[in-house]
Amino acid sequence: MTRQTDTPPAWDERTQLITFLDYARDTARAKCEGVSPDDARRAPLPGSPLMTLCGLISHLRWVEHHWLEVMFLGEDPTGPLAEATDEDPDPEMRTAVDVPLPRLLADYESQSARYRRLVAEHDLDTTAKRPIRDGRHVDLRWVLLHLIEETSRHNGHLDVVRELLDGRTGV
Repeated sequence: MTRQTDTPPAWDERTQLITFLDYARDTARAKCEGVSPDDARRAPLPGSPLMTLCGLISHLRWVEHHWLEVMFLGEDPTGPLAEATDEDPDPEMRTAVDVPLPRLLADYESQSARYRRLVAEHDLDTTAKRPIRDGRHVDLRWVLLHLIEETSRHNGHLDVVRELLDGRTGV
């Protein structure tokens, strides 16, 4: 597990970006350690029925799929995000309550390993095949920075949910 205070094994930009993304991913997984199956599916925040540990891990997995496979590589969306609508923008969070947390975590880790290889095969200046909302094509560097931000932001949600579920803090 990568810790926040770990320094990257090299100081080039790619290694630093991957080290911070791995740290954020590892933190998300660590926040789920030891939680009961029932608590993993429970939404303790009033008015936020999708804010479960299962839902958040599923969301992180599918956000990476969206940015790396769909936006960067230009592939067609698959999985629950392919079914997203204005009325149901987060199907990956809703459907995750039917999937055991250990399976969601294993899928997330497996996918993370695949994406590490994908990132290693492309220059950071390589532009995404699909444009973002404003019509611009971002580069791989931007995608990695966005994933660090997205994962770190949701780690805060995982923190709050876990503390409300069983009092566990830290990591």
